[in-house]
Amino acid sequence: MRFLNYGSVNIDLVFTVDHIVKGGETLQSSSLTKSAGGKGANQSAALAKAGAEVFHAGKVGSDGDFLLEMLADYGVDTSFIRHYEGATGQALIQLDRHKQNAILLYGGGNTEITKEEIDETLKSFGKGDMLVLQNEIVHTGYLIDEAKKRGLSLCMNLVPFDRTLFSLPLSKLDLLVVNEIEGAALASLGEDAPFSEILESLVKAYPDTQILLTVGKQGCWYGFEDERIHEGIYDTKVVDTTAAGDTFIGYYLASLARGLGVRDALKYASKAAGLAVSRPGAMASIPLAGEVFA
Repeated sequence: MRFLNYGSVNIDLVFTVDHIVKGGETLQSSSLTKSAGGKGANQSAALAKAGAEVFHAGKVGSDGDFLLEMLADYGVDTSFIRHYEGATGQALIQLDRHKQNAILLYGGGNTEITKEEIDETLKSFGKGDMLVLQNEIVHTGYLIDEAKKRGLSLCMNLVPFDRTLFSLPLSKLDLLVVNEIEGAALASLGEDAPFSEILESLVKAYPDTQILLTVGKQGCWYGFEDERIHEGIYDTKVVDTTAAGDTFIGYYLASLARGLGVRDALKYASKAAGLAVSRPGAMASIPLAGEVFA
């Protein structure tokens, strides 16, 4: 299976702070790091590090050339990433003393993708391939419709979550990935709804779609038709949670591409995410296949 990840490419600016800044407050940061990021790019890096064949499509400015070099070094095919006369997407990340983060995004090139570019890219993919999506670029609904016409499988991670997602043809997805907050919102439930209720609501609402619900320290749940599978976390010391979810998704999909079943794929994805949070950074924290599948 080949993966086409049509997703965000960002420059991450990470400020290490005592606590997440409040309205009207000014904080001194103890450190600042500049690195590669974007949920799309992170997931592509995770897929490649896990040994999958992955192509990333998107758009960057000239300030993003180092991101393409980094992705290529990890094994990602970047030939479908286009350049334009503007800024690459940006993420301003606050990382507090408890290793929790708050992220402010600027779309940049992620919002300048055109339908013509999408059509040109999709010509190279078809049945047997999977399109991987997040909610950080434009024309996501168009991508879902056009990819489905061409016979691609579809996976979408509903991050960041906003009301525009309700207008997307989510029922066409083969795999839908959400955390407990996103899942509750999509199911029109309160944030304190039990995980089991969230999962059952989504399985009922999207009967043709596999549901993957991640719930932090409580692990993850899989639901499709009558099958329900739970996997706990791979417990490690938390240093930085920035790319944990992206690592989980990349390794889950790569595990399926290796021919593993859902239960084993969840196990390896959880292990990979656990190793990622034990290290600083986004892409750099994602473990290699030999560390996870050993």
